[in-house]
Amino acid sequence: MSTNQALPLFGEMAIFVKVVDTGSFSEAARQLGSTPSATSRGVARLERALGLRLLERTTRKLRLSEAGREVHARCLDMVGAAQAVMAASLLQDAQPRGLVRISVSKAVGHTVVHPHMPDFLALYPEVDVQMRLEDRYMDLIDDPVDLAIRITNHPPPGLMGRHLMDIDHLLCASPQYLARHGTPAHPLDLKAHSCIYLGEEPGDAHWKLRGRGKTVTVAVRGRYAANHTGVRLDAVLQHIGIASLPRFTARQALADGRIVQVLPDWSFLPNYSGQLWILHPPTRHLPLKLRVLMDFLAERLGGTGGMRVS
Repeated sequence: MSTNQALPLFGEMAIFVKVVDTGSFSEAARQLGSTPSATSRGVARLERALGLRLLERTTRKLRLSEAGREVHARCLDMVGAAQAVMAASLLQDAQPRGLVRISVSKAVGHTVVHPHMPDFLALYPEVDVQMRLEDRYMDLIDDPVDLAIRITNHPPPGLMGRHLMDIDHLLCASPQYLARHGTPAHPLDLKAHSCIYLGEEPGDAHWKLRGRGKTVTVAVRGRYAANHTGVRLDAVLQHIGIASLPRFTARQALADGRIVQVLPDWSFLPNYSGQLWILHPPTRHLPLKLRVLMDFLAERLGGTGGMRVS
């Protein structure tokens, strides 16, 4: 019998071992969570496949035939090997270990994720982390990454993941700039200011703000545009103008007083806002090294839990 032919009989072999170990079909069935008739049929299927009589049945007990003793010894080896495989799996689950490769944009990776990595590495000494900080899209199936952290309102179909945090945006300026040019009191006042915007699409220069029960869109202009949040923050610190910044980029400078929020009573609504997700290909058995990192980041960043993205 070839290996391929034997594969469908592994279940019957395990049943056979249990029957011999317990000495009865009824007790084997109880331990297997089955019925005596189903257990008996399992042994019968194995006997037919092998063309051998494995058990001598009497009204009082079961006895191995001569061929049955040989088959039983080989089936014991098979069950032992299966138990060893399961033990190895449990050992892997007991201690997360191995390399985790993460794709993340440069700004989020540097500002949001990296500050927590020293604590993670200390907490899990056998897990290594490789962050791929790239603003280009990396495919979770074709590219050599295990997890992807992305800002999106609509996560890609077919992936699974966890929501890590909401990304909101602010309008910010330095106190020196506002002292020189004045502080806007209404979104339409932005027309008179030097505004630092994303600059990737024409719509990036049309800022939308919501407040006081209405939404206002204003066409802004300025001499400087940059599609990197760190660069826009530095431009604000250099007093060039008023910039749109994710809160995670602006947080420290705001706390230090080096910049201030402009129009704090209005919510800035950029075209590229969304939620921060950590995503992975769909699987029922996510490696522990990935699970612990996802849980760690969700806890640190205030995520709302796991779900399948559809």
